[in-house]
Amino acid sequence: MRNVLSVVLGGGKGTRLFPLTQYRSKPAVPLAGKYRIIDIPISNCLNSGLNRIYLLTQFNSVSLHRHIRQTYRFDRFDGGFVEILAAQQTMEGETWYQGTADAVRKNLNNLRDKNVDYYLILSGDQLYRMDYREILETHKKSGADATIAALPVTREAARGFGIMRVDDSGRVRGFLEKPQTDQEIDELVRTDPAWIDSRGITSKGRDCLGNMGIYVFNRDVLIDLLTKSDYQDFGKEVFPMSIRTHNVQAHLFDGYWEDIGTVRSFYDANIDLTRPNAPFTLENQNAPIFTHARFLPPTRLDGVSVTSSLLSDGCVIGEGSVIENSVIGLRCKIGKNVRISNSILMGADFYQCANDLESDQAKGVPPIGIGDGSVLDGVIVDKNCRVGRNVNVSNKRPLSNVDPDVTSQDGIIVISKGTTLPDAWNS
Repeated sequence: MRNVLSVVLGGGKGTRLFPLTQYRSKPAVPLAGKYRIIDIPISNCLNSGLNRIYLLTQFNSVSLHRHIRQTYRFDRFDGGFVEILAAQQTMEGETWYQGTADAVRKNLNNLRDKNVDYYLILSGDQLYRMDYREILETHKKSGADATIAALPVTREAARGFGIMRVDDSGRVRGFLEKPQTDQEIDELVRTDPAWIDSRGITSKGRDCLGNMGIYVFNRDVLIDLLTKSDYQDFGKEVFPMSIRTHNVQAHLFDGYWEDIGTVRSFYDANIDLTRPNAPFTLENQNAPIFTHARFLPPTRLDGVSVTSSLLSDGCVIGEGSVIENSVIGLRCKIGKNVRISNSILMGADFYQCANDLESDQAKGVPPIGIGDGSVLDGVIVDKNCRVGRNVNVSNKRPLSNVDPDVTSQDGIIVISKGTTLPDAWNS
């Protein structure tokens, strides 16, 4: 695996995830209470024996850089690294990354320096668990110039994917971005479910293969594709072009996979993790998810009812509180008789000291955390928020209280990072 270089794309502005991306990039958004989204592709790499990883970043990347620096450190003798390549002005260009392919193109000088045969291109905002050795094996055995991970999907789901058509050998012969009608699918990109079944994956009637945004390229092929074109995006331009001129193979994958690109998909992915039979399991001894090792105390519960929830380290939850179907992040301080349902609390970056708490009390400002008697239902509470006593925020009714820091996105109420809601605030 030492002849493979992994390249993780940090993404753009993340406008569809706003306001969670107001102060951070998409890959830096907290996930499942204690992780960051970027931990997923990096952990997949490390669990696959790949430890030479570049991360391409551009927008709001300070917290992402800090997380990478604090988390991923390697023995100097094994040559492993997770190195950040931030957008910068060079003699060759002064513009920002214009897309996923353009980001890689602008860093070809750095990528060429490594003595590798293959480039593995990954997205930094997806939730899944994959052994990349399998897609590399498909790539090598087929003699492909490029290989793409393909997810069998229903026709309804196909409307949100780039859909590919393959021949009997698995070579990609056609591609259509987000087909909207059955006629388009039947005429251009339908795959026989029997072919999917023959590859060891139960099709369950699915007859479309979706682009997962995971690619393997031969070194010289990728360099040639990027230097001889000005295409800016892998999925919409480079990949469709390459299937006309090169041998591009599909690698089938049928595990859990979620593109965390919107507030709704972020919310659903987190809440799904709280289910008794969660579609994605965090507790996998053979393929763990790595993250920053924080030296936090155990969570303290005093007469609390908790059902179908994830509780992170360092929390203090008061007597009489009820938590159900929710994700509770690091260092959350939750008062007495609080009710939290179907919500995501990202927690806090630090504990307040006694002097800070006395100062807040003198000013009449709630401390960081959730005050006594408050109710949260269907809410995302970003980090370091101060929610006072007897506050009621629910997505079961229209948001009537006008506050720029409390917004409704995709039917989910989001309380922005560092927001203060005074006692008795009601949505």
